[in-house]
Formats: sequence, structure tokens, C-alpha cells
Amino acid sequence: MTGFSLSDLEKIVDERSKAPPDESWTAKLVAAGQQKAAKKLGEEAIEAVMAAVAADRANLTYEAADLLYHLLVVLKIAGIPLQDVMAELERRTAQSGVKEKASRQSS
Repeated sequence: MTGFSLSDLEKIVDERSKAPPDESWTAKLVAAGQQKAAKKLGEEAIEAVMAAVAADRANLTYEAADLLYHLLVVLKIAGIPLQDVMAELERRTAQSGVKEKASRQSS
């Protein structure tokens, strides 16, 4: 089991975003802006879905890593720290997903 976490990846994304764009894919994405980064995130999501549907475990693992990385780049550009996303997930675990969805539909 690895000790590597999404927080570790967030720190790497932050560090690499400060590099010259010709030296870092992360910096290149950040310099290109949110539209480019979000497009890449969407492409990675589609690739992950395709791997899941094909039951291709190895490729799904690879694409899931790409998806998480690109999500953190998009969050970086938007100025949203991973901790905010984690807090939202924690808030959502206070009740079951079925009850949470039902409460949104009755509002």
C-alpha cells in the first residue's frame, strides 16, 4: 500500500504549475487556462468511462490517475483547494445519498 495521497498530488500540481510552461505539462495546462484544462479533464473522464465499460482494469486504473490529476489542475486554476472538496464530501456523508437526493427534490 502506498502512502501517496491526493494532498500529495495537489502539492505537486501547485509546485509544477509555477514552472515555465515549456518545462512542465502542469504549467502548460495552467498557462493555457481553464477552458483547455477542463477540456482535458472531460477527455480523461470519457477515457475512464470507456475503460470501465470495457472492464479493462489496467486501463481504468491508468485513466483514473489521469482523471484525478486533471481534476486537481482544474481545481488549481479555479482557486479551489482540495480541502474544500473534501469538506463537501464529508458534509455529504452526514446522511445517506438516498436521503440527500430526496431532500433536494422536495426543495
